[in-house]
Amino acid sequence: QVQLVESGGGLVQAGGSLRLSCIASGRTFSTYAVAWFRQAPGKEREYVAGLSRTGNYKYYADSVKGRSTISRDNNKNTAFLEINTLKPEDTAVYYCAASSSVITSSRRLAGAYANWGQGTQVTGSS
Repeated sequence: QVQLVESGGGLVQAGGSLRLSCIASGRTFSTYAVAWFRQAPGKEREYVAGLSRTGNYKYYADSVKGRSTISRDNNKNTAFLEINTLKPEDTAVYYCAASSSVITSSRRLAGAYANWGQGTQVTGSS
């Protein structure tokens, strides 16, 4: 298992940017694929972005594609999610997730990830 702790959330004006961090501890971080999910009040948890173990393959949900960047630094056991041009509808709790066995076809499913952080609140104000 790997333990994940997110940080970097907060209140951001519409049009602004933020960068979330996810620090991992425990098992070797480089053996885990990483993803970011978010959950808005009253809604299901949804996939935002994903990253392969090496960082060579990146995937984005349509809702953030073109204004978001997912990255990782395996030397620092940290993953990042940067969102630009923030919108009020980006308001949600953002979760970092990791899996040592997720396959490409399942990467958007929350159930494919066994390791989760506690979440960090992002609020986009209009």
